Amino acid sequence: MSNRSSSHGLSPTPRKRALAAALVVAMGLPGLAFAQSAKEQALEARVAELERMVQQLVSQQQQQQGQISEVQAAQTAPATAPAAAKPAIQSSPILTGANPGTRFSYGGFIKLDSSITRTTDGDIADGTVGRLFYVPKTIPVGNGHTKESGTDTDMGVAFSRFWLGADTELDSGDKLKSYFEFDLFGGGSTAFTGNEVATNTYAVTLRHAYVSWNHWLAGQTWSNFQDAAALPDTVDFLGPTEGTVFVRQAQVRYTNGPWSFSVENPETVYTPYLGNMAQVAGDDGAMPDVTARYTAKGAWGHFGIAGLARQLKYQNGPAGISNSSTGYGMSVSGKFNVGKSDDFRYMVTGGSGIGRYVGLALNNDAVLDATGELENIDLISGFAGWRHVFSPKLRGNVFYSFAEYDNPTDLTGLGITKSAESAHVNLIYAPLPKLEVGAELIWGKRELENGDAGELNRLQTHVKYSF
Repeated sequence: MSNRSSSHGLSPTPRKRALAAALVVAMGLPGLAFAQSAKEQALEARVAELERMVQQLVSQQQQQQGQISEVQAAQTAPATAPAAAKPAIQSSPILTGANPGTRFSYGGFIKLDSSITRTTDGDIADGTVGRLFYVPKTIPVGNGHTKESGTDTDMGVAFSRFWLGADTELDSGDKLKSYFEFDLFGGGSTAFTGNEVATNTYAVTLRHAYVSWNHWLAGQTWSNFQDAAALPDTVDFLGPTEGTVFVRQAQVRYTNGPWSFSVENPETVYTPYLGNMAQVAGDDGAMPDVTARYTAKGAWGHFGIAGLARQLKYQNGPAGISNSSTGYGMSVSGKFNVGKSDDFRYMVTGGSGIGRYVGLALNNDAVLDATGELENIDLISGFAGWRHVFSPKLRGNVFYSFAEYDNPTDLTGLGITKSAESAHVNLIYAPLPKLEVGAELIWGKRELENGDAGELNRLQTHVKYSF
């Protein structure tokens, strides 16, 4: 009984066990397949995310490389300024000790002067200024009976010139300028530090040295009493010498619009009692020379009027003689344009006790009397000239100049300059830009109070290259 119940009721048959196993396998296969599909999907998602990140990194690297290439190309490409921009003089400062942004400039010219001079009453001494350019007080004067004419040829480069400048505009808007100018003149009779036999060596001479800021100027330059812009276009160094105010000296100047005022270095030049042509420079003045100028400018040219007031002083130390007087003067000058090819230039100066300012001190400021008192010497001077431009390469000038002095002859004597005059005509040709060749005919005359006179005739030429 028990065996039957055990074999039929409790123990499964082999067929039932196989069927159950098949059911389990059948039921388990979908779960296994489902599990394998989820893992694969997660893996594929991760791979896709990695691919996206790699693509993003590659894109960023390409952009960075493009930017680097653009920068390198900009650095290696030549710099070009906008068409409307003003070209810079320099990209970095030359003057390392100067204010930031300071611009340095340099220029000048090389000038060969040659002249043939004939004087009616003796030779002008070799090596003196009268042999280098027209200086009326060096014209030899005779007594009208003995005529010993002299003819001399001179050549030199003493008036070659160079200048240096430095300009700054600060962030505040203030403007600063410094300027130096030199030539090789060397100063009158000491022009040659060598000799004309072999070396012809010249000495450098300071012409200008000043600093200016906004309305102010301090240093050495043209006197405010002088109108350099009215001077004729000459081949000779100066030209209408006797009729020209011509002084460079130390000063402090204030300019505002058409007005300018200055205080300048004082110097009294006087004739000793009965000293005739003797000239003594005395630095005894306590007061600076004072000037004022008004200048009007336009397309028509310019017009200027200037005044000068000064103290003349003589002091003879141990003798205890001290005397002073007041000098004063006025000068009217300018340039008037007549069309595109012509202009008229002029200057008229008059005054008392201003002799050193006119004609390279052709005559003196004053004369001493027997007691050491100063008496002023009065003068009137001027020039007028016409300039014509024949073509862009050829121009010419003709001008006349004069000076007359009212000497107290009972104090000076009769051997002092009474007057001087000159006439000039020139042609200047420019075969190439900045290169000039010029020739000027000069006639000059100087007369003394006693009636003695002397004349000069000169052919002055030059070759000049500016840079």
